[in-house]
Amino acid sequence: SRTENHWICPKKCLHDQEEARKMTQKRRNNGRSKHGRGHVNPVRCSNCGRCVPKDKAIKRFIVRNIIEMAAQRDIKEASIYDSYVLPKLYIKMQYCVSCAIHSRVVRVRSREDRRNREPPQRLKRKEGEGAGMALARKAGAVPAR
Repeated sequence: SRTENHWICPKKCLHDQEEARKMTQKRRNNGRSKHGRGHVNPVRCSNCGRCVPKDKAIKRFIVRNIIEMAAQRDIKEASIYDSYVLPKLYIKMQYCVSCAIHSRVVRVRSREDRRNREPPQRLKRKEGEGAGMALARKAGAVPAR
């Protein structure tokens, strides 16, 4: 299909064949955030113990009170300090992709939705409402006030 005045590649146009052989990509970063590093040290999945590259692992911080609410009330009543705030417990969880999907830390998204890079919207709680109640109301288990 080449015309006579074009230069013909002596290697039968390997350039075009390489582009045709290129595999499709599901994600623009191939599911990793390595960018220029050849090797990344592995971490262990918090759920199953699988070795996952550190840049591929799905990382989440769990922020909890060190003491549950019932014990917190008892401690506040027994304490001599009025305005003492109990410290929080910060746990960094690192999941492999399969555990993160299974435990619904991340969700499977369609091809168009995968391009959306902004974080999902957070639940807005009403005053005096716990996290469990907000989730139940969103699911429709508890009627709105």
